[in-house]
Amino acid sequence: MKAICVYCGANAGVTPRYAEQARALAAALVEQNLSLVYGGGNVGLMGVIADEVLRLGGEVTGVIPTALVEREVGHTGLTRQFIVKDMHERKAMMAELSDGFIAMPGGMGTLEELFEMLTWSQLGIHAKPVGLLNVDGFYDHLVQLIGHASEQGFIRPQHAALMMVEASPPALVARLREPRPENVSKWLR
Repeated sequence: MKAICVYCGANAGVTPRYAEQARALAAALVEQNLSLVYGGGNVGLMGVIADEVLRLGGEVTGVIPTALVEREVGHTGLTRQFIVKDMHERKAMMAELSDGFIAMPGGMGTLEELFEMLTWSQLGIHAKPVGLLNVDGFYDHLVQLIGHASEQGFIRPQHAALMMVEASPPALVARLREPRPENVSKWLR
């Protein structure tokens, strides 16, 4: 494992805890010699985590669509920055460059990216771990919803378990590094 993709908000949220935990996640990544792949913006939690990884001496790769360079204020100080055609190309490139995924607090885009990676894992398109950083219970209701959907027969328990949930950045990074079954597709059936 060399690179972790982090999905997070282009906004900072209403409490400083989200930015604190973005910095803590940056520290956990750098400590484990993992580079950051993210959406390439310089605003909100995206900017916080990118700046902190860079400050700590880590590598950061941003992937941002042309249409969002101005809106998300494309970061200009990254190790690598790819400007792509659209959101589909952005998500595909981020997935290709990453060995695992973490969703921090964020909005619709963060949720969409999280669920796409979980769905791709469920379908066997990739076998990379997917984590959810549940800062101060931000995602408690989402975790409950996934449990409810599983209880109601819409999500198999092994598919619900694909989403690794932790409140601590170091604990989440450690879980993503745990060995997974060699044939994940067979494991998921």
